[in-house]
Formats: sequence, C-alpha cells, structure tokens
Amino acid sequence: MKRAFSGFNLLFQFGLLVLFSPSLLAAENGIIASGAMLQKLAGDFSFTEGPACDSEGNIFFTDQPNDRILKWDTLGKLSTFMQPCGRANGLCFDRAGNLWACADETNALWRIDKVRNVSVIVSEYQGKLLNGPNDIWISANGGLYFTDPYYKRNYWKRGAKEQDECVYYLAKPEAKPVRVIEDFKQPNGIIGTPDGKMLYVADIGAGKTYSYRIQADGSLKDKKLFCELGSDGMTIDSEGNVYLTGKGVSVFDRAGKKIEQIEVPEPWTANVCFGGKDHQMLFITASKGVYGMRMRVKGVDSQ
Repeated sequence: MKRAFSGFNLLFQFGLLVLFSPSLLAAENGIIASGAMLQKLAGDFSFTEGPACDSEGNIFFTDQPNDRILKWDTLGKLSTFMQPCGRANGLCFDRAGNLWACADETNALWRIDKVRNVSVIVSEYQGKLLNGPNDIWISANGGLYFTDPYYKRNYWKRGAKEQDECVYYLAKPEAKPVRVIEDFKQPNGIIGTPDGKMLYVADIGAGKTYSYRIQADGSLKDKKLFCELGSDGMTIDSEGNVYLTGKGVSVFDRAGKKIEQIEVPEPWTANVCFGGKDHQMLFITASKGVYGMRMRVKGVDSQ
C-alpha cells in the first residue's frame, strides 16, 4: 500500500509539473486564442488602411488609392460604404456613431454621419493648410487627437508644406485645434486607453513610440519612451497591451516589453483594430490584403 501510494503521489506530482509548466502557462496566458491562425479575409486592393470598429462589431477600412471606404460586417460580407471618400486614411467612430475620417485628398478631418453626410471639421491651423491628417483617436469624453505628418501626394492640388508635423487636440467639433505635440519628426499612429488617462503616439520618422498622461484640459504631460519602435497604425486590447504595425504586428505590454510578433505575408502592415460581435477578432490592413486572427483578449470598445 505504501509503495502504491508513493507511485500515485509521484504521478500526481508529475501531473502538476506538466500542468504548471512554463510553456503551457505561456500558451494559456498568451494574447492569441488557442489554435488560432492568421487568415486572409480579402485581397486585390491597392493599399488598405485605417480600420475602425462600430458599436455592432462591423469593421470599416479604406482602400486609399482607390478612394473608397469598405465595410466588413460581422457575417464576413464585404461591401463599399463610400466612394469617393476624400482618399480617407485613418478612421475612428465616436460615441454617437459618426465615422471620423482623415481625408488625405483635401488635407482635412471629416465627420461622416450614419446616412453618409459629410461635415468638414478641420482643414487648417492658424489660417494655414494642414499637412494631411493621418490617424485619429477619440476619447470617451469626446476629445479628439489626430496626427498630421507630411506625405507629399501626387494628387494634391496645393502648394508647398505650410505646417510643422504635429499632433493636435480638438475638445469638441466646433472648437479650434490645439497643438499638443510639436517635437516629433513624423507623427503617425495614435491610440489611447479607454479610461482616457494615457495616450500612445508613434514617431514613425524617429522609429520610437511614446506615452503621455492626458490632463483634464486635453493637454499632455509626462512624456516617456514606450518602446524603440515606430508605428503606422495602432490599437490597444482589454489588458492594456499596445499593438504597433509596420513589419507585421508587434505587441507590447503596459511596461513596453514586447510580448508577441504576428507575421503578415505582405510588404507593409499599415493598421490594426479589434472587431467582430465579441470584439475578439484582430483585423489587420496590410498592403493589398486584409487579415484576421482570433484573439484571447478583446478590444477595448468591448469593455
């Protein structure tokens, strides 16, 4: 009896060792759903950008050179939402269901309502044309941040560059834009935390991403280097991990430690967001295709 008990005890201990092995724990705690693989959802685009998720989980994205905004619904159906669309780049939904678009063709920020009426909200700063709004994030209180790098386009009908490359804040649609970051080489990707306390902004020109504390008036303070990597588009998940794009999708935890790399078989990965009915599909816009991956974590809009 004693020997049998010892054998059982040894097996039990071995079982515990297997159950709690570091590799299995890492698999259980990883951000990607168990067994999930990257899937190509659609292709044959010219260059995809700016994914944004509405309240139902449908995802809107742009085929920027072809001047159209497309919709990938929760059933996997692809349709055209708007064409032309000001050669929209970054997109973001507000709490009222309006779709905000960085209208690159006209160097402006648009608000598109549910029946596709367009309002031009911002097109200049202190009487001079913006460079070309690129990415946008809207906080829960309605405050809006957007990046304004300069990427010269062959379709522009304008003169030379008129602005420094900055990040702007808009307290409400009728307010004047305020510069909140002026020391970047080329600002691009931007995302904030759902509690509205932290903002992450990528200086893609310098190859770095920084974090800031958001103040009550929308200003930023406590600039800190988050990671030594720039980004085109960005998103954040329910555990506070930050997703950067460029060569695939690089994921960093709250402390700026890289925890995951998702390889995407395209020359450039432009942007990323969470979507689907449960907000657990990572939707990736990359060059001529769009991709999806099932995640364990959720997008912050699902909180």
